[in-house]
Amino acid sequence: MPSSPCTPQTSSVVPASESSERESIGLIGLGLMGSAMAERFLARGFQVLGFDINPACQAVLVAQGGKAADGVAQLAASCRRIILSLPNSEALETVADQLEPNLRPGQMIIDTTTGRPETALATARRLAGRGVHYVEAMISGNSSQVRTGEVLIIVGGAAEAIAQCDDLFACFARKLHHVGDWGSASKLKLVSNLVLGLNRAVLAEGLAFAEKLGLKPIQTLAVLRDSMGYSRVMDTKGDKMVTGDFEPQARLSQHLKDVGLILSAAEASHARTPLSEVHAGLLQEAESKGLGALDNSAIIRVFKRET
Repeated sequence: MPSSPCTPQTSSVVPASESSERESIGLIGLGLMGSAMAERFLARGFQVLGFDINPACQAVLVAQGGKAADGVAQLAASCRRIILSLPNSEALETVADQLEPNLRPGQMIIDTTTGRPETALATARRLAGRGVHYVEAMISGNSSQVRTGEVLIIVGGAAEAIAQCDDLFACFARKLHHVGDWGSASKLKLVSNLVLGLNRAVLAEGLAFAEKLGLKPIQTLAVLRDSMGYSRVMDTKGDKMVTGDFEPQARLSQHLKDVGLILSAAEASHARTPLSEVHAGLLQEAESKGLGALDNSAIIRVFKRET
């Protein structure tokens, strides 16, 4: 049955209980985020049964100590709680089509996919018709921060369903915000990504500007961190921009996708987002220069006119 209305709330995540140890957690999508979550679950004593269309990603899971599934049907048959870590809404729709016939009442789908809010809402309603719980669990942070348990989780759905996920969230998150019913978490994730992405672009522009003025990048970053212009992006992406280390924690192409979602939602809601329009152009330029597979901090190369 559909979720009951939720009262927005904020809470700290609670430690995983010993009683949940050795449960097999299903994980569909074993990219940067999925692999990081798997590592945290395994470290907390859970078993992880994972699936990805890329065999190399499944091999990484096995090397971590998890087990690779033959397909999503095996996960549905073996796991009460299944986490989705997918690249976009299209992938979510495809996986939901494959999962739905194999799910049983009482099972739990925890969706961390950044996508269209309307797709999350439609998926939730569809699964509710089968008695399956659906929780939106948007992750604010990158894969490196998942590995150190420093991310924020923005959740949407029924409070009683979310409570059944507390032990999982405690494996990799520092805090949780319950912001409302289905669809609300996806909307707030777009808002969060808008601000985060622009902070990152502004830092890249500032550091590139400083270099053109003849200032030392390391010194500039140190001053900015102590200034009124400080943002946490300086801690997570500043050193990568200064050193040119663009090993991906979150890929630039993924954020270009997110900005596209932001602009689509803005158009539908008649919101003005001129800065995001400029940001989209910068990211498209970066993608055209072959930077899409790099970390999103590689946007600084556009400001430096580097290929």
